[in-house]
Amino acid sequence: MREIKETNTSIRKNRVLRKSFALYIYHMVDLTLIDWSEVYHSLNEKGYAIVPSVLPKQECEELQTNYADEKIYRSTIDMQRYRFGKGEYKYYSYPLPLLVQTLRTELYMRLAGIATNWMTQLGKETRFPNEHHQLIAQCALQEQVRPTPLILRYEKGGFNTLHQDLYGEVYFPFQVVFPLSQAGKDFEGGEFILIEQIPRAQSKAQVVNLNQGDALIFTTNFRPVKGTKGYYKATMKHGISPVKSGERYALGIIFHDAS
Repeated sequence: MREIKETNTSIRKNRVLRKSFALYIYHMVDLTLIDWSEVYHSLNEKGYAIVPSVLPKQECEELQTNYADEKIYRSTIDMQRYRFGKGEYKYYSYPLPLLVQTLRTELYMRLAGIATNWMTQLGKETRFPNEHHQLIAQCALQEQVRPTPLILRYEKGGFNTLHQDLYGEVYFPFQVVFPLSQAGKDFEGGEFILIEQIPRAQSKAQVVNLNQGDALIFTTNFRPVKGTKGYYKATMKHGISPVKSGERYALGIIFHDAS
């Protein structure tokens, strides 16, 4: 029993050290300093939340530079070929780059609780584990074993049609996108679009303006909305409007793996 306790303590210490190392190496914002109550409020009210300046300019530019390094990706998708839009994106391979893995692990831990709350409000039995590796284990049981974090690139005329990133039976209800380019400087147009499909009503569109390095947390599939008879499900999709000029890069963090 003592050996098990010492092993668990060692694992926790190693996780803290890895997290601290990643924060030091990449100079990303310390996620514990974020006002998560404000983030949760925004997610509950709108289905998305903006966390400003999570990634500094240096890290955004390095991620863009690494786009050419084919060794770190498992596949490249030509969006026009599949009628997803116009542009290109690449899925990272396992093991993920340290920065990408750290963002995926640490953000998941802060979103698992509200994700479970959403399922409860909608009368669903789904419960999400506290730690990300446990979600990945659930994905593996459904033969979802391919990593989904990705980097996207759009040039002039590029766009992304409205869609959802589900990938299989197991999916987490939130995902995060980080603009790696600065709107108004590196590109024009290319706004992030969210469409909320409200039952028995017209759909609502929202344009979300972001700066380089911001984190946009948004729902992958649907959100609970409180009505007169309890909560109902409002489906949401996202996309990118046409880029008018320049080049637009973004990092996407999806927490579940793909089949």
